[in-house]
Amino acid sequence: MKNNNIQRRLSIKDDLLNSSLISATVLAKKYNVSRQTIVGDIALLRAKGEPITATVNGYKYQLRNSRYHGLIVCQHTIGETRLELETIVNLGGEIEDVIVDHNLYGQIVGSLGIATLQDINDFMSRAENGNHHLLSSLTQGVHLHNIICNNESEFSEIKQALAKINLLYQD
Repeated sequence: MKNNNIQRRLSIKDDLLNSSLISATVLAKKYNVSRQTIVGDIALLRAKGEPITATVNGYKYQLRNSRYHGLIVCQHTIGETRLELETIVNLGGEIEDVIVDHNLYGQIVGSLGIATLQDINDFMSRAENGNHHLLSSLTQGVHLHNIICNNESEFSEIKQALAKINLLYQD
């Protein structure tokens, strides 16, 4: 049984390396185990140092690539969330995560992995139709995003666009 678990984890790692994104539900069906078993397998792989990221739509193997990584600080209302995400994605950016600085817990990070309009629709559907609160609701709308894009020029364009529509936090 132990060898089956080890083999399944190796196969899951291979699945993640060969796809851009895959959900725990899909993996559970593939390996005929519970979703919770897959969540545990992913946790064990991460504990062994595998760079697996959980996003709003599933897991991905986070290979460090040559794309540009930049950090932005935004502030906006909940109603402006879609505008923020669409502005970034339409200019070629991927929203890797959301970060808030909390008085009690310090830095809280939520992995997003939002790179397409479909990702935005899925995220917004869950935010609007579920009993969920955005992390930025803890900080009067102030939050950070790690943005992945092709180059520094593209990153600057994203920042300028967000500033133009008053979503970029500025002192």
